[in-house]
Order: sequence, then structure tokens, then C-alpha cells
Amino acid sequence: MRSINATLSITLDGVVQGLGRADEDTRGGFTHGGWGGKYNDEVMGREMGKGMARPTDMLFGHRTWTDFITAWGNATDGNPFTTHMNAATKYVVSRTLENADAWQNSILLPGEAAETVAQLKAEPGNDLTIIGSVALVRDLHAAGLVDNYTLLIHPLALGTGTRLFDGPAPLTEFDLTGSVTTTKGVIIAHYTRR
Repeated sequence: MRSINATLSITLDGVVQGLGRADEDTRGGFTHGGWGGKYNDEVMGREMGKGMARPTDMLFGHRTWTDFITAWGNATDGNPFTTHMNAATKYVVSRTLENADAWQNSILLPGEAAETVAQLKAEPGNDLTIIGSVALVRDLHAAGLVDNYTLLIHPLALGTGTRLFDGPAPLTEFDLTGSVTTTKGVIIAHYTRR
């Protein structure tokens, strides 16, 4: 059985929306896009590189997968993250997408997230890594399918924006299995579900 690992950048007040750039996700009138860039440093790069060193397949929601195509799908910049993203097998969960041909090595998982991902998780293969895709993470968390979280906890509060758990979430306990603090105050915390 595969494990599912979710990696999310999050503020102290739980916001996970629009980390990368101003126009990344403006739903709900969100105006704080791009809040994460100034916190990148060598420590964060090294820690995220460790995740790329393990053989994993990627798991995306439709929206994040489409956004990542723009950022990574056609890039040829020599960045090891770009190489990793393009080479990885990418599963995209969607009820509306017709195919996953827009990005190499992508496979469509049609239907309801919890059902299709539970089937995929039960199959032999690489572990599954989710980057972002908060709606997918919520659905899989509610179904008890997320095994590990890596949270990049940024030292700021935004006051508005989509939160990781917005509304009720099932009681779930985690063990802290490791943490690193970057030079810019981001705590990278690794949690495993009990």
C-alpha cells in the first residue's frame, strides 16, 4: 500500500492560498498572493530537495495541476525541481477534466477524490506526494487517507484567505517526526498520522 504525503505552505493563521505569485489564486477577492517568496532560502531549498530525492508519484487536484503546467510543464531552465516535476508520474483527480494530455506523464483519475485515490493508494507503487491542492487534501484527510504532512509554517498572519481546514475536520492525531527552522523563520514540520 502506498502512503500519501501532503506538503503545504501555511501561515500562522492557517492560510494556504496564493503562496507563489499575486495572480496565483484570487478567489474570494484574495489580494495577498505571492506571500511566500520572500521566505525562500537555502535551508528550505535543501529540505524540499530531500523530498525530491525519494521516488514518489505526484497527486494533484485539477486546479493546481493546471496551474503547475504553466509554471513547470514547458520549463527548460535546468532547475532540478523542474526536472523532477516533469519526469514524475502525475495523477490528477477531477470530476470535469476530459484528459490529462496537457502535461507529460500525467494520468487522469476521474470521479470522486476519496474513492479514486483510495483505489490508487491500495495498489503497489511509489508513495504519493501532494503539493498544494488544498481541496483535495481536505477530501482525502476527511476520508483518513493522508498519512503524512509536511507543513512549511511561515511567520506571518494574513487574516483572510483559504485555510487548510476551513470548517469541521475529523479528529486526527499526528506525531511530530522532525522539524527544521529556516534562516527566515519558516518552521518545516513533518507529521505522521497515528
